[in-house]
Amino acid sequence: MHVPVLLDAVLDALKPLRGRTVVDCTVGLGGHAEALLSRGARVIGLDIDPANAAAAQARLPKAEVHHANFAGLPTVLAGRRVDALLADLGVASPHIDDPTRGFSYRRDGPLDMRMDPTRGQPASALLARMGEEEIAAALLELGDEESAAEIARLIVERRPILTTRHLASIVGEARGFTLERAAGAKLHPAARTFQALRILVNRELANLDRLLAVLPEVLVPGGRAAIITFHSGEDRRVKKALRPPVYEKVRGPIVADAEERDRNPRSTAAKLRWARLP
Repeated sequence: MHVPVLLDAVLDALKPLRGRTVVDCTVGLGGHAEALLSRGARVIGLDIDPANAAAAQARLPKAEVHHANFAGLPTVLAGRRVDALLADLGVASPHIDDPTRGFSYRRDGPLDMRMDPTRGQPASALLARMGEEEIAAALLELGDEESAAEIARLIVERRPILTTRHLASIVGEARGFTLERAAGAKLHPAARTFQALRILVNRELANLDRLLAVLPEVLVPGGRAAIITFHSGEDRRVKKALRPPVYEKVRGPIVADAEERDRNPRSTAAKLRWARLP
């Protein structure tokens, strides 16, 4: 079951009063959007995954939902400016739960990882053409993977790598874990590698940089922006962008309390920062 993270904090930050227009840049399964609609706001939803966009539109017929990358938000809005904006940068549950999408290190499937399966190259193709040093640098920068060099060496030695199980076993070998031992670990040894490849495949940081750059253009004066991040690379960018003098009333990071973390473990890594235009 999908549970939107930091929901109360999001509603408090965005103040989605009746008649205001809110963009949900990562509408996913519609958890945040549904709550925004319940407060009387008009919701424009975007999702890079066509299946998610279709599911959200079916669930929320009163919302305006687009299959689109939030990096292209000005094109979607076509000159409209909005009162508030939300971006939850976490991975949607269907991506993790469906082994055919290639996001899960716990379930075997094709090594794909594309949020939009109709565009771009799957992770298997990227690993087939990248050099060892390039792979190591990506794992270190995007996943904070301490064993990046050894993992990269084994990837190059063992490729082609076409399945998630093959990649997870390589990472486990590089870090001294068997797949059976890894299954019981608090943080799976392949988690950071899979995170790094997902970010690389989907150009997530470049897309976030573009969204942060256009934010002041798409918000009305006094408009609010709230962004939920899940790793340090994202949070650094958001913290740098949401600051005076461009924004006022800057708040964050706001994190989940113990009750929410127990109820929804996905919220453990979540950080919310929000700000308001003058």
